[in-house]
Amino acid sequence: MFKNFFAGIAYLFKGLSLITKKGIRPYVVIPLLINIGIFSFAIVMAKSQFEIVMTKLLGWLPSWLSWVEWLLWPLFALLILIVIYYMFTIVANLIASPFNSLLAERVETHLNGLPLPEFKGYKAMMKTVGKSLVSESRKIIYMLKWLPILIIISIIPAVNFLAPFAWGLYGSWMLALQYTDYPMGNHELFVKEELALLRKHRGRSLGFGGAVTLMTTIPFLNFFAMPAAVAGGTAFWVDTLSKKS
Repeated sequence: MFKNFFAGIAYLFKGLSLITKKGIRPYVVIPLLINIGIFSFAIVMAKSQFEIVMTKLLGWLPSWLSWVEWLLWPLFALLILIVIYYMFTIVANLIASPFNSLLAERVETHLNGLPLPEFKGYKAMMKTVGKSLVSESRKIIYMLKWLPILIIISIIPAVNFLAPFAWGLYGSWMLALQYTDYPMGNHELFVKEELALLRKHRGRSLGFGGAVTLMTTIPFLNFFAMPAAVAGGTAFWVDTLSKKS
């Protein structure tokens, strides 16, 4: 399990290397610019809302539990970071989905040792908009199904200390689905089929998704998270998920 978990983490680093390759770089530009814009806004919002949200959350504690504030502060801080950055990740991926699908296609061609086709310009990318948005909508519906449980865990006293861990696990699984969907969607797989493959390789999936989740919470590095994760998810597909064994 742990071996597979760390193997999953390695795919994100492989993705970082892949997006620097000649012939792949033009497909990274737009996802990168979208990510920079979205996460710059997320950083500003997180900074402005942090103290307000923390004060409200800690205000729910009864006075006799005020001594645990020092313990709950970092847990709530982690929860806020995960929620804000994960929600903005959904927005960024929705906007960039057509470009991410083409990036995944380009990376897969490179990994399979095939000659890279000539770059046809960004207008050609727009042909995939409809297909990409449908796929993105299905992922969002699946993700939203689990949110009520996480919200309940987050607001119930004496249980909400588990919230950061629950959100972290949720984020890891959902981001594994998010970024492996691009190469799998290019092969006409749908969410139900994709989830079956990810469950078959649960350790690697959580390792990959966990690494992406962590990267999205680190200022500056999170600018590169989306294109690196698309490339890493494609490597995960080529090396593991696409295999029948």
